[in-house]
Amino acid sequence: MSEQTNSDKNSAGRIIALALVFSIGYAVVRYHIVGTVPWKDFPFFILNKGISLAAFILITCNFGFGPLNNLGVKVPAGWLNARKALGMTGFLLVLIHALMSFMLFNSSVYAKFFEADGTLTLLAGLSMLGGVLAFVVLWAYNLSFQTHLREDKSFIQFITSRKFLLWAMVLGAVHLIFMGYQGWMTPSGWQGGLPPISMVAIVFFVVGYAANILGRK
Repeated sequence: MSEQTNSDKNSAGRIIALALVFSIGYAVVRYHIVGTVPWKDFPFFILNKGISLAAFILITCNFGFGPLNNLGVKVPAGWLNARKALGMTGFLLVLIHALMSFMLFNSSVYAKFFEADGTLTLLAGLSMLGGVLAFVVLWAYNLSFQTHLREDKSFIQFITSRKFLLWAMVLGAVHLIFMGYQGWMTPSGWQGGLPPISMVAIVFFVVGYAANILGRK
C-alpha cells in the first residue's frame, strides 16, 4: 500500500486519547492516589474535573496548531488535519462538563462558591459568567463547521477571525481563573501536593494564547 499523503494524515484519535488519558489520569493521581478524596467520588465529581481539563487541552490544540505552524514550529500534518475533530470533540466534552457541573453545583460540594445565605460569591458569579459565555462562543464556533452555514462568508470570516478566537480563549480563562486562582496561591492546601487542574489548564491557555497572538493571521 502507498504511504499516506499529508492531506490524508489525521492524528485526531491519538491526540484525543492522549488528552483524555493524561487529564483523567492526572485527576485520579491528584485526588485519589496521593490525595485524600474517596474513590466513591470518581464516577462523577473527579471524572468531571478530568473531562474539563481534556476539553480545554483539545480546544487549545484546535486553536493553537495553526498559529504555531505559522511561527515556524514544525507541526505534523496529521495534527493540522486533526484540528476540526479536536475542536468538535473539545466542544462535546465542554457540554458534558457543563451538564455534570450543573448537577453537582451546590453548597455541599462547592462550599467556597456560596455565601452563608446560599447565594453565589462574587468570584463564583464571575466564573460562571465566563463559563457560560465561553460555552456560547464555542457553540457559535462549531456552527461554522455546518455545511449550510459555510456558505455565509461573512459569518465564517467573523467566527474564524483572530479577534473572535482570542476573545473565546479569554472567556475560557476567565472561568478557570475565578474558579481556582485562590487555590493556586496556597500550595500547602494542594491535594497530594500537585497543582490544581485549573492551574494546569491555564498553562495550556498561556501557550495557546501566546501562539495565537503571535502567529494567527
